[in-house]
Amino acid sequence: MTIPATSVPKVKSPVLIAGATGFIGHFVADACLASGRPTYVLVRSTPTCPSKAKVLRSLEEKGAKVLHGLINQKEKMEKILKEHKIEIVISAVGGEKILDQLPLVEAIKAVGTVKRFLPSEFGHDVNRTEPVEPGLRMYIEKRKVRDLIEEYGIPFTYICCNSIASWPYFDNTHPSEVHPPLDKFQIYGDGNVKAYFVAGTDIGKFTMKIVDDVRTLNKSVHFRPPCNFYNINELAALWEKKIGRTLPRSTITEEDLLAAAAENRIPESVVASFTHDIFIKGCQINFSIDGPNDVEVCSLYPDEAFRTLDDCFEEFFLRLNEKHVSSRDENAPPNPVVEPLIVTATCAEPTSTTVNCRA
Repeated sequence: MTIPATSVPKVKSPVLIAGATGFIGHFVADACLASGRPTYVLVRSTPTCPSKAKVLRSLEEKGAKVLHGLINQKEKMEKILKEHKIEIVISAVGGEKILDQLPLVEAIKAVGTVKRFLPSEFGHDVNRTEPVEPGLRMYIEKRKVRDLIEEYGIPFTYICCNSIASWPYFDNTHPSEVHPPLDKFQIYGDGNVKAYFVAGTDIGKFTMKIVDDVRTLNKSVHFRPPCNFYNINELAALWEKKIGRTLPRSTITEEDLLAAAAENRIPESVVASFTHDIFIKGCQINFSIDGPNDVEVCSLYPDEAFRTLDDCFEEFFLRLNEKHVSSRDENAPPNPVVEPLIVTATCAEPTSTTVNCRA
């Protein structure tokens, strides 16, 4: 009996993920594993950072195969791509490693069997925004990677997911270790410029839908969920509703942000640069995406829901209550140390501060 074609399981392409233990990367890797794809994660060596080591163990337990190597070693990457018959490559490496992707692109070109490459984007459309330095430097480097991809004719997709819905972190502190703001909000400018926020789990989920969707081939995919379209004033009000009290506001002017960016202190100045671009210049909303090389993720998958910021904030609130109970049990000080709320775009494994329900 002939089996209908629709009942024949589709063989899923092997995927290699660089930066899988990072802020964005682990959401992508988790989603890749959940999709049932053969998942390989590339690491330099066994992580010494406790949070990254924990992520790697979790990925291995879920079935990820760990490979050791560096993306800036062309010959090594060629060997890995050939040996494991990799068809999809996803890079989520950090900002300081953006140009390390150039040898990886060379390797993908040399092998010739990779069906899709997703470089380390996972933030703004870098060809359509111009932050002040030092943030601009990162975007210029990402443009160089794009240029080489397109020069070589490598099939690609650029993930432009805008801001990550998470609490900020500083000096490489893992987001899960940072408390939500309880003392005050920093309001940028008049607080009325809007941006889009996407949970890390949704970035992973939609990325894995996008990787072999023919509609996304050689296009930029923009994440603009209407349910998560907020300005800073609205974010503050949403959190205040969760905690049941009003917090004082501290206004950060455009001049303040530009001065902080000009100090060229990393990561603080990068944070200031991107924050200025988002909440003063409106870089996420000042261009249309109706061109032939752009597609919006909600139009691709209209039946797929995004996790709302309200839901994310509820989780943070419950987590905060758990910390309070734990602190009382350990006779810790009654008021946790809090960080000011800073919301910026992410750069895969950022050197800057972000807001995320993920990241």
